[in-house]
Parts: sequence; structure tokens; C-alpha cells
Amino acid sequence: MKSVLRIFLVGLAAGVLAVASVRADTAAARVLLLANSDDPDSVRVARHYAEVRGVPGENIVALKMPLTETISWSEFVATVWQPLLDELVRAQWVEAIPMSLTDAAGRRKYAVSGHRIAALVVCRGVPLKIAHDPALFVETPPFTSKAEFRTNAGAVDSELSLLAQPNYPINAFVPNPLFQNDRPTRFDRAQVVEVARLDGPTVGDALALVDRAVAAERFGLIGRAYVDLGGIHPDGDRWLEAVARQLDLLSFDLSVDREPATMPATARCDAPVLYFGWYAGDITGPFALPGFQFPPGAIALHIHSYSARTLHSTTAGWTGPLIGHGATATVGNVFEPYLELTHRPDLLLRALARGATLGEAAYYAMPAMSWQAILVGDPLYRPFAVGLADQMKNLTRLPSGLAGYAILRRMHELDGAGRHDEALALARAAQRETPSLAVGLTLAQRRLDAGDRESAANAMGFASLLKSFPPDQWALAREAAILLEKCGQAARAVDLWRTLLDEAAMPRELRVPWLSDARKTALAAGNIAQAEAWQGELDRMGVQAAGH
Repeated sequence: MKSVLRIFLVGLAAGVLAVASVRADTAAARVLLLANSDDPDSVRVARHYAEVRGVPGENIVALKMPLTETISWSEFVATVWQPLLDELVRAQWVEAIPMSLTDAAGRRKYAVSGHRIAALVVCRGVPLKIAHDPALFVETPPFTSKAEFRTNAGAVDSELSLLAQPNYPINAFVPNPLFQNDRPTRFDRAQVVEVARLDGPTVGDALALVDRAVAAERFGLIGRAYVDLGGIHPDGDRWLEAVARQLDLLSFDLSVDREPATMPATARCDAPVLYFGWYAGDITGPFALPGFQFPPGAIALHIHSYSARTLHSTTAGWTGPLIGHGATATVGNVFEPYLELTHRPDLLLRALARGATLGEAAYYAMPAMSWQAILVGDPLYRPFAVGLADQMKNLTRLPSGLAGYAILRRMHELDGAGRHDEALALARAAQRETPSLAVGLTLAQRRLDAGDRESAANAMGFASLLKSFPPDQWALAREAAILLEKCGQAARAVDLWRTLLDEAAMPRELRVPWLSDARKTALAAGNIAQAEAWQGELDRMGVQAAGH
């Protein structure tokens, strides 16, 4: 009976995979790619995406456009909107009858009955945003009754979301019928073209977006989750509190920062596969550390009014820099969106967690079109395509250095079911097979909390033997050193501090406080020579260590 059941389950799994593959192929056949024919890299990004996702080559539309991120309305209509819509109607992607009339912006009017576009992927090189044109401003009641909405500036991608509603007013915004809509009708979907962008500080960043998505779909999301609250408006904090609750229910190992300032550079931020935060103008904290990289598949967003004012910088705003540091997907705003019209992070996560694609989830979370919000990433990406159960069955096949985070997530799942002894046994077994700094720290903390210093020290003993740490693990290594000292292993902690402080790229804002901490540990270990060496470094930096 067991063998028959096993055969059935294998067959069922194969069938599910086959259905999923068919669905993916069907969606890919209905993806369109928009590139700038005057930018060879733009066309290169489009062709690469088409090759990786199996999009037919004829689905690439390359148009001659300006090479700047910001364009005027006249440029947008002449080089992007009109030639693109004309081509989509000609090729019957959009079902429409052209009219002889044009609107005030110069766009030809159409009688539209629907479209068959799964997603429109805008490639690096296509302009990003449209400047306000006072000559085109007219009142659009009730939306322009508020001063903040008396503008026609907006994101190119957001305007293109309305290709199937080509006669819309360009001032203020257009409500998104898919927003928070759990059961959209065919009519709802017919009004919206889901648009995503492959872009970033370099062409390599843009090319990597689909590669990261496809790689992550093979093994699912693996890493920790981080939520950074303490913004400027209670609504944003409520959204992020909801995100934290969802992440806890999903059993991710989670850090929540509720301080008014954003996460400091010294904060723990290892393997941030999920990050949701606010409110700083430019990328900061651990994400700005030299060499910092997100794990494959990472979804990271930071709410800020001008987070996507440019995508071609590694330091300005958040959207471009997050992609430059290896994020697979993010959202942002090209101009001031006002909080209520930016992507809702809690809704984005809700949709993704129940299996939606990135494109579907972004439009579920976005209240308005013809406005400021953009999505950067592969719209076909399904980050939760592989669940934790499958990850646990294939631990040895997971990316190097990340398997421990699947163990941590399973531990939280067991804890949630009240099976604490099983969680502890799992951590111990995992540490015997493939030691992980993150799992070791969790296991050691649990044993220390239980009053078992010896077991706690043994759980972290291997850490002092490690030869180096990537930037995202610097703060994790610091926590490990502090815990070793608490376990009565100050000498081992000194070894760990020595390895950590050997990182030449470590910036002053980390090195100064950590040198002070390391010096105290060396004194506790009776290692006067090392304490003096670290004090000497502080002296050369012009810093007086506490207790000196």
C-alpha cells in the first residue's frame, strides 16, 4: 500500500509541476517587452528576459526614445505612448478601434474593448518619469480638488498601465480597480495592463533581475525578515506592524525595529530575504555597507516619497540602490505619491504569500495609476512557489550558506505548534551536519536562557574558527562574540573579534564601537596585549575608549 501511495504522490507532484509549467508558458507567451531602440543595452535586456522566460522574440517592441530618465509629455506621447499603442492595436494585443480625434496631450483616441497582455516589461533605457506640464493641466474633479493632486507629473510605467483605457484624464490619478480586489472580474482586469520594469544602476543589475527570480523559484525564499517601523505617519506604521504579524505567521526568523530612526549600520541584517521599512531619503544603515548583498530572491522595499527619483544610482533614493545591492524585487515612487497612494507593503506580502506573481501582487497593493509608483523586477516571479516543507526535504541542494535559515524557519514553525523540544533537536542535528552561524547563535541563546552555559558555548564554539564574514554577517558575528563572552568563553570571543575586525572594508561607524567592545572582551579574557593593540587603533582614530 505504501509503495502504491508513493507512486500516486510522485505522479500527482509531476502533474502539478506540469500544470504550473503550462501556466507559466502561457503567461510568458502573453508578456510584452518594451525597449529603447537607441540604447543597445535596453534591447539586450529585453532579449535576455525573453530568452530566460521563454517569451517569443516577436513580443519585443523596440522604439526610438529619448535617452534621459525624465521626459516631457510631448516626448512621452510622440516616442512612447502613441507608437506603442498603435503597435499593440495593430498586432491585436489591444482590441480597439481608432478614432480621428486626439486629446489635449495629442494622444489618438480609441474605442477599446479589451486586451490580452499578461504583463508589459519595460526595459532599462526606456524613460522613467514624465515632468509636469502646466499647459496641460485642467481640473479633474473630484481628484484635483486637493492641491497635492494638481499635477500631471508621473511615472512612465504608471501611465502605461492605462494603455487599455487610452482616453483617461492625465491630471491627478486614476483609481486602480485591482487594488485590494480579491475577486477581480474580467472587466476589472481588462482595464489594467500590469507593468514592471527591469532597471537598476547598471545594465548588469537589470539583466540579473530575471536570473535572480528564476534561481529563487527553484528553491523558494530563504533568509531572515526585517521590518523597520517608526516612520512619520501612524498609517505607515500600522501597515508595517501588519507585515510583521504576517511574517511571524509565515515563521520567518524576524527582527523588528520600532525606533524612530531607521536601522543603524550596526544592526543585525544577515540574509535579508524580506525587508520592509521606512522613512529615510536615501539608502542607509546596513544596506549601504560596502559589499553588502541581498540573498537570491530578496524582496525589499522602503517607503519614501522619492525612493525611485532615479534608478541609475547606488546611493540616491532606495529603489535603484536596493537593486544594485542584489534585491530581486522592489517598488518605489518617482515623485511625491502621498502615503495613501503608494504601494501597501502589507497587501503586497499578503498577495505574494498566497501564491500571486510579483506583477499581480504589486497591482493588488497599488491604489492608483497615472501616478508615481513603479515596480522593479520580473512580473512573473513567484517567490513562494516553493514552500518550507520542500526546502526541508532538499536541504543539501539549497544555496551554500542559506540552508541554516530554512532550519530557523522550521524551528519557528515547530515552536508555534508547541513542539519546542523538536525545534531544539532540529537545531542540534543541523549544527552537527552543516554548522551555521545563525542557527548556532539561536541554539546558544536558547541554551543560555535555560541556564546551560556549557551547551551554549559548545553551540557557538565553531564560530571562533571562521576565517572571514561577508558584510551582511558582520553584526551577526558581533552578536556571536558577545554571546561567547556571556558563556564564559572570553578567549574564544577574542578570536572571533579579531577575525571580524580584520575586515579592511569595515567603515568607521562600525569599527569604532566594535573596537571598544572587543577591547573590553580582551581585558575580560586577560589578553592585555590584544586589548592594548585595539586601544592603539582607537587612539590612531582619535577615539578614547570608555574605561580607558
